[in-house]
Amino acid sequence: MRYLTILATLLALSPALAQEAEIGAEIYQENCATCHGIEGDGKGPMAPVLLVQPSDLTSLTRRHDGQFPLLRVVMRIDGREPLVSHGSDMPIFGEFFEGVHDVPLKTAAGQPMLVSQPIADLVAYLKEIQQ
Repeated sequence: MRYLTILATLLALSPALAQEAEIGAEIYQENCATCHGIEGDGKGPMAPVLLVQPSDLTSLTRRHDGQFPLLRVVMRIDGREPLVSHGSDMPIFGEFFEGVHDVPLKTAAGQPMLVSQPIADLVAYLKEIQQ
Protein backbone atom coordinates (compact mmCIF):
# COMPACT_ATOMS: atom_id res chain seq x y z
CA MET A 1 0.00 0.00 0.00
CA ARG A 2 2.83 2.38 0.82
CA TYR A 3 4.31 1.76 -2.64
CA LEU A 4 1.02 2.79 -4.27
CA THR A 5 0.90 5.97 -2.21
CA ILE A 6 4.44 6.89 -3.22
CA LEU A 7 3.73 6.09 -6.87
CA ALA A 8 0.52 8.16 -6.83
CA THR A 9 2.45 11.08 -5.35
CA LEU A 10 5.12 10.79 -8.03
CA LEU A 11 2.48 10.73 -10.75
CA ALA A 12 0.88 13.84 -9.34
CA LEU A 13 4.25 15.59 -9.35
CA SER A 14 5.43 14.30 -12.74
CA PRO A 15 4.69 17.50 -14.68
CA ALA A 16 6.90 19.36 -12.21
CA LEU A 17 9.77 16.91 -12.64
CA ALA A 18 11.28 18.77 -15.60
CA GLN A 19 9.87 16.81 -18.50
CA GLU A 20 11.07 19.71 -20.52
CA ALA A 21 10.56 19.63 -24.24
CA GLU A 22 13.48 22.06 -24.51
CA ILE A 23 15.88 19.55 -22.95
CA GLY A 24 14.25 16.81 -25.03
CA ALA A 25 14.94 18.82 -28.18
CA GLU A 26 18.63 18.93 -27.31
CA ILE A 27 18.68 15.19 -26.65
CA TYR A 28 16.86 14.61 -29.94
CA GLN A 29 19.33 16.71 -31.93
CA GLU A 30 22.29 14.87 -30.38
CA ASN A 31 20.92 11.32 -30.70
CA CYS A 32 18.05 11.07 -33.17
CA ALA A 33 18.24 13.76 -35.86
CA THR A 34 20.91 11.94 -37.86
CA CYS A 35 18.33 9.34 -38.88
CA HIS A 36 14.96 10.98 -38.18
CA GLY A 37 15.88 14.45 -39.46
CA ILE A 38 16.19 17.80 -37.76
CA GLU A 39 12.42 18.31 -37.99
CA GLY A 40 11.57 14.70 -37.05
CA ASP A 41 10.23 13.99 -40.53
CA GLY A 42 12.29 10.82 -41.07
CA LYS A 43 14.60 12.47 -43.60
CA GLY A 44 17.91 12.60 -41.76
CA PRO A 45 21.23 12.33 -43.58
CA MET A 46 21.63 8.66 -42.60
CA ALA A 47 18.14 7.67 -43.79
CA PRO A 48 19.22 6.67 -47.33
CA VAL A 49 21.63 4.01 -46.06
CA LEU A 50 19.20 2.39 -43.61
CA LEU A 51 17.41 -0.82 -44.57
CA VAL A 52 14.13 0.38 -43.07
CA GLN A 53 13.48 4.07 -43.45
CA PRO A 54 13.13 6.06 -40.21
CA SER A 55 9.64 6.96 -39.14
CA ASP A 56 8.21 10.41 -39.46
CA LEU A 57 8.11 11.20 -35.75
CA THR A 58 5.85 14.22 -36.28
CA SER A 59 2.93 11.97 -37.24
CA LEU A 60 3.01 9.43 -34.40
CA THR A 61 -0.23 10.65 -32.83
CA ARG A 62 -2.05 10.85 -36.16
CA ARG A 63 -0.92 7.34 -37.14
CA HIS A 64 -2.17 5.96 -33.81
CA ASP A 65 -5.75 7.21 -33.95
CA GLY A 66 -5.05 10.51 -32.19
CA GLN A 67 -3.28 8.90 -29.24
CA PHE A 68 0.45 9.43 -28.68
CA PRO A 69 1.92 5.87 -28.48
CA LEU A 70 3.89 6.48 -25.28
CA LEU A 71 4.59 2.86 -24.42
CA ARG A 72 5.81 1.99 -27.92
CA VAL A 73 7.97 5.12 -28.16
CA VAL A 74 9.63 4.47 -24.80
CA MET A 75 10.21 0.81 -25.65
CA ARG A 76 11.84 1.77 -28.95
CA ILE A 77 14.13 4.29 -27.28
CA ASP A 78 15.22 2.09 -24.39
CA GLY A 79 15.61 -1.02 -26.54
CA ARG A 80 12.84 -3.24 -25.22
CA GLU A 81 11.29 -3.29 -28.71
CA PRO A 82 13.93 -4.26 -31.30
CA LEU A 83 14.42 -2.14 -34.38
CA VAL A 84 15.54 -3.97 -37.51
CA SER A 85 16.69 -0.90 -39.41
CA HIS A 86 19.73 -0.50 -37.20
CA GLY A 87 20.90 -4.01 -37.99
CA SER A 88 20.44 -4.74 -34.31
CA ASP A 89 18.30 -3.68 -31.41
CA MET A 90 17.79 0.03 -30.80
CA PRO A 91 19.62 0.03 -27.46
CA ILE A 92 22.28 2.02 -29.18
CA PHE A 93 20.88 4.77 -26.99
CA GLY A 94 19.09 2.65 -24.38
CA GLU A 95 22.22 2.20 -22.29
CA PHE A 96 22.96 5.93 -22.51
CA PHE A 97 19.64 6.64 -20.82
CA GLU A 98 20.00 4.02 -18.06
CA GLY A 99 21.01 4.76 -14.51
CA VAL A 100 19.62 8.27 -14.57
CA HIS A 101 16.92 9.53 -12.18
CA ASP A 102 13.62 7.79 -13.02
CA VAL A 103 10.34 9.65 -13.33
CA PRO A 104 6.81 8.31 -13.84
CA LEU A 105 4.87 8.80 -17.05
CA LYS A 106 1.23 7.86 -17.40
CA THR A 107 0.34 5.50 -20.27
CA ALA A 108 -2.86 5.87 -22.30
CA ALA A 109 -4.41 3.22 -20.04
CA GLY A 110 -3.59 5.40 -17.04
CA GLN A 111 -0.93 3.08 -15.71
CA PRO A 112 2.36 4.48 -14.47
CA MET A 113 5.58 3.74 -16.31
CA LEU A 114 8.97 4.64 -14.86
CA VAL A 115 11.49 6.02 -17.36
CA SER A 116 14.76 7.85 -17.00
CA GLN A 117 14.63 11.65 -17.00
CA PRO A 118 16.27 11.94 -20.47
CA ILE A 119 13.65 9.63 -21.97
CA ALA A 120 10.87 11.63 -20.27
CA ASP A 121 12.36 14.83 -21.71
CA LEU A 122 12.65 13.27 -25.17
CA VAL A 123 9.04 12.08 -25.00
CA ALA A 124 7.94 15.60 -24.01
CA TYR A 125 9.70 16.94 -27.12
CA LEU A 126 8.21 14.28 -29.40
CA LYS A 127 4.74 15.09 -28.07
CA GLU A 128 5.37 18.76 -28.81
CA ILE A 129 6.27 18.18 -32.49
CA GLN A 130 3.15 16.17 -33.31
CA GLN A 131 1.16 17.53 -36.26
